Amino acid sequence: MTGTVEGDQVDVVGVWATADGHIRQELLPDGRYDEARGERASAYTGRYTVAGSRLDYVDDTGFASTADIQDGVPYHEHLVLYREQKQS
Repeated sequence: MTGTVEGDQVDVVGVWATADGHIRQELLPDGRYDEARGERASAYTGRYTVAGSRLDYVDDTGFASTADIQDGVPYHEHLVLYREQKQS
């Protein structure tokens, strides 16, 4: 499942993960994110912004990174992230 486009912005709120599930990012509606790596919950936390097809991250230590959103899918550095289906 991909992100949805609202106006010029892509809706990225939700949980995104690599194909193997090792990296999971929860992008929250308030502009915060929480990233798990393997069994390590909250390995990275910080804030994010979306501008057009660009997703900018700044973690709580000040490290910054970006993702390009192509067809609603974030390509974060060398990773491709897929939206996880919501559990009912």
